[in-house]
Amino acid sequence: MIYLTLWGLLIAALGGFYRVVVGPTVPDRIVAADAMTVIITTALAVLSLVFENGVFLDIALAFAILSFADVLIMAKYFEHGELHK
Repeated sequence: MIYLTLWGLLIAALGGFYRVVVGPTVPDRIVAADAMTVIITTALAVLSLVFENGVFLDIALAFAILSFADVLIMAKYFEHGELHK
């Protein structure tokens, strides 16, 4: 059942990647990128269950924090066109 969950997360991530590449507007791409980071973080948590290794949870936590900051930076950049104000 866990492997089915991982396949479902992979398919969802591919759908998000498609929206990042093809998305009609910039906000659509930002939201899709944020959704992909949530899906990847969840996949890392499930992988920690599969391999019975807590290191994947540490990686998932670090990835989630960095992706949150990345989405904020992208949103500010695309809203104002620059990062230094």
